[in-house]
Amino acid sequence: MKSVPLALAALLAAASVQAFAPEAFAKPPAHPAKAAAAKTAPPAKWSGMVAAANPMAVEAGLKVLRAGGSAVDAAVAVQATLGLVEPQSSGLGGGAFMTYYDAATKSVTAYNGRETAPKAATGQLFYGDDGKPLDRVTAILSGRSTGVPGAIAMLHLAQSEHGKLAWKDLFGEAERLADGGFPVPGRMAAAAASRAPQASAPDAVAYFTKPDGTKVKAGETMMNPAYAATIRKLAAEGPKALLEGKIAQDIVAKVHEGAIPGALSLDDLKAYRPKAGPALCRPYRVYIVCLPNAPSGGPAVMEGLGILQRTAIDKHPNDVEGWYLFTQASRLMYADRDRYIGDPDFVSVPVEGLLDPAYLDARAKLIGPTADPAAPMPGKPRGAGVRAPDHTAEPGGTTHMVIVDKWGNAVSMTTTVESIFGSGRMVDGFFLNNQLTDFSFSPTDRDGAPAANAPAGGKRPRSSMAPAIVLDRQHRFVAAVGSPGGPSIIAYNLKALVGRLDWNLPLQKAIELPNVISAGTFYAAEVDKASPELKAGLAAKGVKLQAGFGAEGSGFHGVEVTPEGLRGAADPRREGVAKAP
Repeated sequence: MKSVPLALAALLAAASVQAFAPEAFAKPPAHPAKAAAAKTAPPAKWSGMVAAANPMAVEAGLKVLRAGGSAVDAAVAVQATLGLVEPQSSGLGGGAFMTYYDAATKSVTAYNGRETAPKAATGQLFYGDDGKPLDRVTAILSGRSTGVPGAIAMLHLAQSEHGKLAWKDLFGEAERLADGGFPVPGRMAAAAASRAPQASAPDAVAYFTKPDGTKVKAGETMMNPAYAATIRKLAAEGPKALLEGKIAQDIVAKVHEGAIPGALSLDDLKAYRPKAGPALCRPYRVYIVCLPNAPSGGPAVMEGLGILQRTAIDKHPNDVEGWYLFTQASRLMYADRDRYIGDPDFVSVPVEGLLDPAYLDARAKLIGPTADPAAPMPGKPRGAGVRAPDHTAEPGGTTHMVIVDKWGNAVSMTTTVESIFGSGRMVDGFFLNNQLTDFSFSPTDRDGAPAANAPAGGKRPRSSMAPAIVLDRQHRFVAAVGSPGGPSIIAYNLKALVGRLDWNLPLQKAIELPNVISAGTFYAAEVDKASPELKAGLAAKGVKLQAGFGAEGSGFHGVEVTPEGLRGAADPRREGVAKAP
């Protein structure tokens, strides 16, 4: 995997269910022909489902469900196992966003486990002694790239509210695999042998190199006793095991190593708190879509849906016009997202303005019969203020899981260490994140206007992660879906939602649709998956699909309700599976 070039990355780059504003997406009205499908009631009983990026992690989640655990209980087990068998994507040292559906109350909660910058961080976090921004590789590998890890603290908060088993009993499978050995997955072996700078970092080289001097290969047995020890400590002590004590000291010591040390402190770790609140929910056609709020990618996906709500994309399933509308809505949502989204604890984020019906009407009217060759400008939503153009580059190193339990509760969770193997630095068996390089390297423009995503002490960097849950208008669970993919996550998730909700495809087929990323003047796509007719038709409308855009490929996982029960979906582009207990 290659990091997204800075110039391209710049282009790619709260209401509860009971209290959403129905008028927000009310135009045009829902199509009656689709109401019957949307209102399909879930079966009276089901056993649950786990969809995640590795079969070993899926089995860990299934064991928890079989033991009477909840969806959140299973998510803890899946994350603990993914950190061992898919460390290039997520782990104990990373962060996450979770959207959770409570079947008893029919409410949706968003959990924010995004990392925070050290209190000592400034807008010049990634500037060198020469007063210029560091190059991206140097920044990633430096100690400055690591923020306070939040995924485990977030899971602990959610599990304390929605768990049915004891926290200490959720880590057995991860501990067993780390101590006893596990077969090296193909993706992990490929990442370890890749040209990614982190794969050549001293800690990664030591971890993945066998006694004979060669790198581990797919299918070989690998053990990680240090990870097993950390898991045991985590099971016994909860997130304090990472944020206080010896492991916290190890994290701080590691980020202070090297020529460009970080400022992360023990006080920063101890002070970390995950966040929870009502998800960002809005009607879409005959459905309700729920996503996490800023600084996640949720508001951007929601704006994309709001724009498409005002088009006839539902009347053009998987045809030239349908894909044309998708590309143009994508360009508009990325333009706004890149300019305005940041941590709402530090900057005013105009989410309500971006989702205002009049604003969405105006943005949708910018979509003409053919594509404007110029890049769309960000709009001026209510409450936006003056923001500098963004200079954030987001590489990909992320994973997604969806879990539904036998009570009908659902987890949609995207989790990450940011880039491949995070910063490439390890402590106590796991990799540290490089999430702080998700901040804009340039905090202001030439005139001094601030960037919404500029670094600051204690601030959470902007994210593209946007785990989605879909309900019907009676607030019953319909589906959950999400994907990794760096800045492309927003377009990936929008595609899956369009395929499932507008084009009435089974979720698996929606996931398998070609990925198309449209931002600025660039149209990146899985060109080999698009038909000659589609490519020619789009080109005639000014949309020329291009391959090789450099972003991380998708890794969708999802679950949907059918008349026969739950049906899982897993992206064939990766190693994941979806299974019932």
